[in-house]
Amino acid sequence: METALDPLETGLREGEDVAKSPRQLIWERFKADRAALLGVLLLALLSLCAIFAGVISRDLIHHGANQLFETQMLNQFGLPNGPNSHFWFGSDSEGRDLLVRVLYGTRTSLFIGVVATGIAFVIGVVVGLLAGYFGGVIDTLISRVADIFLALPLLLIAIGIVAACGTSARGCLHGTLQPGLKLVTIIIALFSWPYIARIVRGNVISIREKEFVEASRALGATNGWIIRREILPNLVAPIIVYATLLIPNNILFEATLSFLGVGVPDQTPSWGGMLRDASGLFDVAWWLMVFPGLFLLATTLAFNLVGDGLRDALDPKTSR
Repeated sequence: METALDPLETGLREGEDVAKSPRQLIWERFKADRAALLGVLLLALLSLCAIFAGVISRDLIHHGANQLFETQMLNQFGLPNGPNSHFWFGSDSEGRDLLVRVLYGTRTSLFIGVVATGIAFVIGVVVGLLAGYFGGVIDTLISRVADIFLALPLLLIAIGIVAACGTSARGCLHGTLQPGLKLVTIIIALFSWPYIARIVRGNVISIREKEFVEASRALGATNGWIIRREILPNLVAPIIVYATLLIPNNILFEATLSFLGVGVPDQTPSWGGMLRDASGLFDVAWWLMVFPGLFLLATTLAFNLVGDGLRDALDPKTSR
């Protein structure tokens, strides 16, 4: 004989999904996306490679990033030898362990991508908030400055700045900017903020007309309080999504500069620099292009998968 169910208990069971917090709903939608989870796994592995590159090279491989193995890994014609039991990725044209340099290149790419994007987001969010919230002359001035940056030939100017700062050991601005990671990071951040500012400005213009913002203004809230407590929290979702999509673009930009020979110095391993070195030897040393290229592909793919997953989880209406 079946026992009658309590209507209240039945109602609670049916309403369990309604009781879930927004974070729980976002996480459920995100973890249902297998491609996004694959991206998270790839990013975790790449982050571990970047963090422990020094430990792996010193304690497991016993090779340094710039250590030369000319007698072991260069043949009688001066060409690099391929992968073997001691050099899993083979060597580069100088006789250096390619696996160690690829691991250190992971650190270089992730550092520049994350730090440059972080700097660009700080500038872009502040500028976009001011332009979108206050409008008028402030909006016009900021928008025109952003348009100027967007109209500039980015790659040519970046090459010019890096080349100019690399003509002397002192660098630029009385030694403030030295050739290397710092200079490349600043250049990438300098040309990335206008894209962020435009996105933030558009979202702020939409949010500032909402009823809850008008209610706060009617209650006497200051502009600073409204921006911090009402508008900025509603920008978190698009900011996070766009960050995951901008980081791989900045990593590719750094790789492009290094490929052209105006990125980080050769002593600092970079995937773009490795691909540049492989351009003249790929027909006889395929590994020089394959392994750095695979790591670069995996990194950009992982960030894009995570970005797409976050976009769909934060806004179900955009689900594919």
